[in-house]
Amino acid sequence: MALVLALTGCSGGSASDDTAAATDPNATLRVNWGIFPETWAPGSQSMEPGYMRVPYETLVLREADGTILPNLATEWEFGEGATSLTLQLRDDVLFHDGTPFDAEAVKTNLEYVRDVVGGQFGGPLGAVTDVVVDDDYTVTFQFARPWSTFLDLLSQRNLPIGSPAAIEDGSIETVPVGTGPWAYDEASSVPGTRIGFTKFDDYWGEFPPFANIQLYAIPDDTAASAAVIGGEIDVTDTEDEELPRLEADPSVEYFEYNAIRNNVVFFDRGEGGVFEDPTVRQALCYAMGPQVEADLRGGEPQSQHFVEGEPGHNPDITGYGADADLDKALELWDEAGNPTIEAVFPAAPFNKGQIEVMAEQMNELPGVNITVQELAPPQFISTWNSGQYPLGLGNHAQITPADWYGAWFSETAGGNPAKVASDELKELATAAQQGGGEEAWAAVTKQIADEALTCSHMVGFELIAYNTTTVANVEPATQGWEQNLIDYRTIAPAS
Repeated sequence: MALVLALTGCSGGSASDDTAAATDPNATLRVNWGIFPETWAPGSQSMEPGYMRVPYETLVLREADGTILPNLATEWEFGEGATSLTLQLRDDVLFHDGTPFDAEAVKTNLEYVRDVVGGQFGGPLGAVTDVVVDDDYTVTFQFARPWSTFLDLLSQRNLPIGSPAAIEDGSIETVPVGTGPWAYDEASSVPGTRIGFTKFDDYWGEFPPFANIQLYAIPDDTAASAAVIGGEIDVTDTEDEELPRLEADPSVEYFEYNAIRNNVVFFDRGEGGVFEDPTVRQALCYAMGPQVEADLRGGEPQSQHFVEGEPGHNPDITGYGADADLDKALELWDEAGNPTIEAVFPAAPFNKGQIEVMAEQMNELPGVNITVQELAPPQFISTWNSGQYPLGLGNHAQITPADWYGAWFSETAGGNPAKVASDELKELATAAQQGGGEEAWAAVTKQIADEALTCSHMVGFELIAYNTTTVANVEPATQGWEQNLIDYRTIAPAS
């Protein structure tokens, strides 16, 4: 948060007549997401979608049905065997600092996110072996393997495009400089209270109804409810406990959408690691019952990462059950030799209750001592899967099995600090990567389940409340599985 409070300003030039008529220059959308990001670095897992998609844009867009649409890239073509992808880029785009958007900018961003940022979103980009600037507005990504889902990845949080000048001088971490409709505005920002963005007059596309956006960090849900009811803010994320208060006010409406895939990952699974033995992991998975945790957080337990109807879903995965099976867990524990396990399980205020229940369930096995360490939300978001802790509970945002495997389970995955993968898993993944299709990837997800690399899956819901006297057309974004996000481009002043 200290980084965000040190922000410096950037702004655009003069307004064009065609956008001024549709956009009220005095209209300001006020949104609360509870916390501020620790960094604005493109591809950082610390920057949630509700922040990222204000200043930044992606090369392509993805509709809810999976259709890929042009954005900063206008056309694309995969090379033979999907081992490369060539993009044609827009030639009329500027960054907020006046730097032109071109193929060199794309190259700079990918290399920065892949080689410097890393983590859940930068890690999978390790399979990009080269970025070739064919000309000013043509760029080719070359892959170490077939990668037919790379366009899906480009629509997500992996590669928001930031100014190469800001990346080079390091200021991108504290000042977001993208190509989006809104540029960071120091004048409307108040340290510790709000971050302001204002209309970027040189924006290449159609400008949304709101000229300005202010992002707030009100951590207390009751205080946020009072603010939206009183019209001090327009939109806030909220929790089930706040619904009676919100429903009592006729000016407030809310909606819910599936935003989070929540599950436990065992990170310390390398040689000599606390969770090296797959039987130990399986026993701990049987000891946990995601139904209890789902009841606490208002989610739904799942047998696996991908829900029915998505690529990667495998009906043969029965999971470890919505309810804990201690008898099965004890049987496997005995098979593993009744080991002694001690580990620290990181938590944040928003998931501490869930994690404490999980720890209690695992601690029912003899010799197990899982302790919960509470962290501030920004610290939790940036470290829960960093390898600092042997296990963690967090969001897996990937929407294709290829990207999920590449983010968490391959030997080079950013979410696999142990850098190990079984021969069986690698063999199945290689077959899938060589064009094996959906059945091949479903086999990969089943192997991940069988090895208990991750378990206790749950779908979490995002609750968004808004004041109907101040804003209209508040809707979920079309991006799948992204939390703390609304469709900023459709929302309009109520008047």
